[in-house]
Amino acid sequence: MNMRVLVLAIDRDDDFGKKAGVKGPVIGKGKCIDAALKLSLADPEDSDANVVYAAVKLYDELKSAGKFDEVEVALITGHPKVGVESDMELARQLDEVLKKFPADGLIPVTDGAEDEQVFPILASRVRILSSRRVVIKQNENIETTYYIIYRYIKEILNDPEAAKVFLGIPGFILLLYGIGKLISIGYPQGMNIVSGIVTGTLLLLLGGYAFTKGFKFRVRETLGNQFIEVVSVVAGVLVMIAGMINAYRTLPSALQNINSGPATSVLKFIMYINQVNAAVVFGIGVIMVGRIVQAYLKKDYHIWYHFAAIGILPALWITVDITTKYAMSMFELFSVSGMLEVMVAILDIILSVLVATRLRRRFRVMWGEAAGSADGEGVEDSGAEVSA
Repeated sequence: MNMRVLVLAIDRDDDFGKKAGVKGPVIGKGKCIDAALKLSLADPEDSDANVVYAAVKLYDELKSAGKFDEVEVALITGHPKVGVESDMELARQLDEVLKKFPADGLIPVTDGAEDEQVFPILASRVRILSSRRVVIKQNENIETTYYIIYRYIKEILNDPEAAKVFLGIPGFILLLYGIGKLISIGYPQGMNIVSGIVTGTLLLLLGGYAFTKGFKFRVRETLGNQFIEVVSVVAGVLVMIAGMINAYRTLPSALQNINSGPATSVLKFIMYINQVNAAVVFGIGVIMVGRIVQAYLKKDYHIWYHFAAIGILPALWITVDITTKYAMSMFELFSVSGMLEVMVAILDIILSVLVATRLRRRFRVMWGEAAGSADGEGVEDSGAEVSA
C-alpha cells in the first residue's frame, strides 16, 4: 500500500519528562527504546514505558509485513497539568514529528481513556488508521488486596488534587464532628443544635465544592477577572430570592382579590408566578447590567448581546404577566388592552434587536473586532478557545 504510517506513543501527563527527564518528541525505534528504558528504571510500575514498547512492537510488525511504503515510530509527551496545556504541547510535538516524517496515516498507542481524549487533535493533523490500547497484565500472587490499597493510597498522597477529595474532605468532616462532640460534652441539651449546624455547614461546603468542580468554576480566577459580574450575579440572585419570599407572603391576599372559584393548587402556582414575575425580571436586569459594565471595561465586542438581552426583558415581563392573568381569567387576551400589550411586547423585541445590531457594528469598529465574525456568536465565544 502506497502510504507512510506513523506509530505514535502518547504520554499526555509527561511522565517521561517528570520521572526520566526525557523531552518529547522522540523519533525512531532506538531512541524510543532508550526513552522507555529510562522510564522503566525510574519507575518500574509506570505503564507509559509499556506503551512505548507496544508501539515499537507494532512498528516491527508493520515493517515486516511490508504493507506500507514507510513506517516510523515516535513518542510525544504532554504536560503534568493535564488539559489545555498538555494538549497544546502534544499538538506542537506532533507537528514537529510530521515535519520530519510527513505521514499519511497515524496509529496512536495509549494505556487508557485519558490519553485517547487527544484523538481529535491528532485527527486534525493526519488521518487515524487504527488505535492500540495497552493493558498491563498483573501477577495474581502479587496483586493482592493489600498491595492494591497501599499503591493507590500512595498515589492519592502524591497527587494534590486527589488528596483534597479523598483525604481532605473526609478529614474536614471528622474535624467538624469532633468539635461538635466536644462542645456537646458541656451542653448535652444543645447536641441537636450542634449537629444541625455541623450538618448544614458540611452540606454547604460539599455542595459548593461539587458545584465549582462540576462547572469548572475557579473562584480565585473568577473573582480576579470578573469581579463586577460576580457582584451583579449575587445582587441579582438576592433580588430574585427576596421577590420570591415576598410573593409567597403576599400570595393569600392576592388570591382574595380574584374571583376564579376555590384556590386550587394550580391557581396558587399561577398566581405565585404572576407575583414573582417582576422581581425575577428585575434580578435578571441587575445581572445584565453587571455584564454590560464588565464587558465595557474589558472592551468586549460582545457587549451588544447583553444590551439586546436587557432590552428584551420588558417583553418577557409582559408575556409572563398577560399569560398568567389570562390563565386566571383576570385578563381578556383578545380585547383592545390585551392586543395593545401584545403589540408593545413585539415592538420591544424588534427595537431591542435593531438597537443591538447597530451597537454591534459600532463596537466592532470601536474595538477592532474582525469583520468576518459570525453574527450568531454568543457570550461564550469570548472565553478561551483552544485550537489544536
